[in-house]
Amino acid sequence: MDRPRFRASFVHPRFWLLWLGLGLLWLVVQLPYGVLLRLGQGLGVLMYRFARSRRHIVQRNLELCFPQLSASERERLVRENFSSTGIAFFEMAMSWWWPKARLQRLAHVEGLEHLQQAQADGQGVILMALHFTTLEIGAALLGQHHTIDGMYREHKNPVFDYVQRRGRERHNDDATAIEREDVRAMLKVLRAGRAIWYAPDQDYGRKQSIFVPLFGIQAATVTATTKFARLGRARVLPYTQERLADGSGYRLVIHPPLTDFPGESEEADCRRVNAWIEQAVGQCPEQYLWAHRRFKTRPEGEPKLY
Repeated sequence: MDRPRFRASFVHPRFWLLWLGLGLLWLVVQLPYGVLLRLGQGLGVLMYRFARSRRHIVQRNLELCFPQLSASERERLVRENFSSTGIAFFEMAMSWWWPKARLQRLAHVEGLEHLQQAQADGQGVILMALHFTTLEIGAALLGQHHTIDGMYREHKNPVFDYVQRRGRERHNDDATAIEREDVRAMLKVLRAGRAIWYAPDQDYGRKQSIFVPLFGIQAATVTATTKFARLGRARVLPYTQERLADGSGYRLVIHPPLTDFPGESEEADCRRVNAWIEQAVGQCPEQYLWAHRRFKTRPEGEPKLY
């Protein structure tokens, strides 16, 4: 995709309220990092109280995935998850507008050598990530160390789409955004030896998925990780990120490439991917995006879970 460009139509009065909101957000995120964390936690409390439908989805997901926890333990995790989601709102703005040097002080990167080795070997990389609430700022921080292309879905509001893409792509001049449905472009990028951010942890429907267990529940799991790795002749490097509890920033970990991947079958690969997802989410479940209806698509004959 081409770089985002400002258009005269963006100053139309119908966008003024959005511009005002973005301007106020820009002012707020100039505050110290610790203050933004507390503001985000406060926003999370409001979201918990008023976003009832989302709260129900989070509660249901945690009930399904962590049945071993008591009701009070799950409720505590729900509240922590909403706090993390509230913080993510300000992290998004930080990643778009903070000076790069200020952002960089928050990054604690491990395993960068795995990306560098793949680049030296001329191989593309599928950076297999997850939808944590820290997704936006994690991508921005890693993008300052290595060019990472990303899968992208255009926002319906053209002004917001412009601001979002401009903010995401500013961290390295060489990064590109690839439409999520543009498989040909993704394979071209991988065969050129580039790295692309890709998350296989959401429910994309029955058409492009098979059912394998996730937290003990049959979940529609995309087979695209296998297809992209095979057709793009790419290495798959798991990638995790975590907001550190001491307020010092974020731990970003690029794990060693998966060995013998793709494997003997798409089902075996999907089981392997889901086992990794369980492990990664279990490290900081409060920071995962539980508001997504992960088990929406059900095998034939099974009742709905939401």
